[in-house]
Amino acid sequence: MPADTIAIKPNNHRIYPCPDDKKTELLNKIIEENTNEDILVVCASNAQALKEELNNKEISVIEDKELVTNKDLTCGFLISYDMPIKAIVYMARVTKATHKAVMLLDESEQKALHAIETLLGRAIKQEILPGFEYPQKESKNSDEPKRKKLSKDEIREVAKKRYESSTQEKPKFDKPKRDFTKDAEKDDKWAKKKKAPNKFLGKDENGKAKFSGKSGERNHRYDGTPRERLTGKKISIKARKPKDT
Repeated sequence: MPADTIAIKPNNHRIYPCPDDKKTELLNKIIEENTNEDILVVCASNAQALKEELNNKEISVIEDKELVTNKDLTCGFLISYDMPIKAIVYMARVTKATHKAVMLLDESEQKALHAIETLLGRAIKQEILPGFEYPQKESKNSDEPKRKKLSKDEIREVAKKRYESSTQEKPKFDKPKRDFTKDAEKDDKWAKKKKAPNKFLGKDENGKAKFSGKSGERNHRYDGTPRERLTGKKISIKARKPKDT
C-alpha cells in the first residue's frame, strides 16, 4: 500500500469537539480507554510540553515537521491533538494510521475543517463526549421574556384583529377635508368658455343699433328686425316631350 494512502475506514475516523482547556484531560481519557492500541499523538508544536502532561509517559508524541519527514512511520491509533497549519498536513497525519484516527477540535478550529473534508472528499463524523462539550453562549437578549408560541386559533384571532384595524375608518384630524364639489364648480382655464347669446338692446341716441355682445356695438347694419330666411335658388325644370316614333 502506498505511503500516502488512507487505510482507515470512515467509521473509524472521528472528531471529538473539545475546548482547548479540556483537551489534555480528554487526551488522557482516550489513552486510558485504549491501552491495547499502538497510540501516536501528533501536534503542531510543543510536543515535549504536551508529553509531560500525559499520565502515560510511554505514549509517543511528535510534531508535524517530524511526521512528514519520517515516511516509514505508522501507528494503529493516531490522535491529533490540534489542527495542523495546513489541510494537506492533516492528510499526512491520517495516512500514518492503520486502524483508527481521531482529532480533538476546539470551536475556533472548526472553520479550518472544511478544507480538510474537501481534500478527503467526505465529511468526518463528529462525536460529542459528555463533559467535553463547547460552552454554551449566552444569548444577548437572555433577560427578555421568550415569546409564547401561538396556536392556530390564536394566530387566526391575531390576523382577524389586524385586518379589522386596517379596514376601519381612520380617526379624523383637525385639518378639514377637501371639498371636491367646489373644485368642480371652478372654471377650467383649458375648457371652452360658453358665450352668452348676442341680443338686440335697442338703438342709441344716434339711431344706431345696440347689442349685448362686445362686437354687437360695431355692427350697425342690423337694427333688430327679423331677417329674411334665405332659401335655395329655384330651378324650373320642364318635362321633356316624348319623341315621335
